[in-house]
Amino acid sequence: MSPVRKQKPKIRRILSKVLLIILGGAITAYGLEAVLIPNNVSDGGVTGISIVGSQLFGLPLGVLIAILNIPFIILGYKQIGKSFAIFSVLGIVSLAIGTSMMHHVPTIIHGDTLLVTVVGGIIIGFGMGLALRNGGALDGIDMLAVLLSRKLPFGTSDLILFLNLFVFIIVSTVFGLQGAILSGIAYFIASKVIHIVEEGLSGSKTFKIITSEPEEMVETIRDRLGRSATYNIVRGAYSNEEFKEITCVINRLEDSKMKEIIHELDPNAFVTVYDTAEVRGGNFKKRNIH
Repeated sequence: MSPVRKQKPKIRRILSKVLLIILGGAITAYGLEAVLIPNNVSDGGVTGISIVGSQLFGLPLGVLIAILNIPFIILGYKQIGKSFAIFSVLGIVSLAIGTSMMHHVPTIIHGDTLLVTVVGGIIIGFGMGLALRNGGALDGIDMLAVLLSRKLPFGTSDLILFLNLFVFIIVSTVFGLQGAILSGIAYFIASKVIHIVEEGLSGSKTFKIITSEPEEMVETIRDRLGRSATYNIVRGAYSNEEFKEITCVINRLEDSKMKEIIHELDPNAFVTVYDTAEVRGGNFKKRNIH
């Protein structure tokens, strides 16, 4: 296959990711402006803090979302990689612009607290999951949790919940205790929807890869993700051939990039992926990628 032909599918994949991340940001913005915010219900993470700031100081929500996420974008660039940071910028900008454009959209549900939390949680969860599935993020809390999980003996999902406890305490100062509780319920529903959309978003993932180019695959994973891997010598039951099986554990935000690497180097590689509830000990760390 010529280099030009190889480039075309790659460009199409990138454009597809960009469009889906932007769509995810727009869907999340709609869930916030048409369901949650008019009913005094907030979101978690940086978005939740931005909503509180907007209510307190009268500043545009989109501007606060963009500004408050800047430190987390820098963090994502250093810890996860350049493409993730770029995709996240696209997602966060689309969310910020979306909230500004949809600020006066009609509220689709009003007054029914149960329906508000369920519908709002489903909409924003779908939007955020769509962005994460395609290699970007709409909220900086996720990136902070990934970094802290390398320093502390807790899983990423546990840290996300812990960090959001502080967010909902802040939310309670504006929306009251009931508003904070409803916000927590909506966020919980959103997290479950994200899990469904992203397939195993919470926690880490283990990849087992059998490929004809194991050395190149491991080197590329190390260069692009900053992750190490191990080899197991396995033998095919039918062919009796010996293979090097690669095992690599990554965090949830690196899933899209890992699949892209595998597809690029060996589309015919035999790959199994499964959720890893907890990672302890060893050297589950990575070097910074610049």
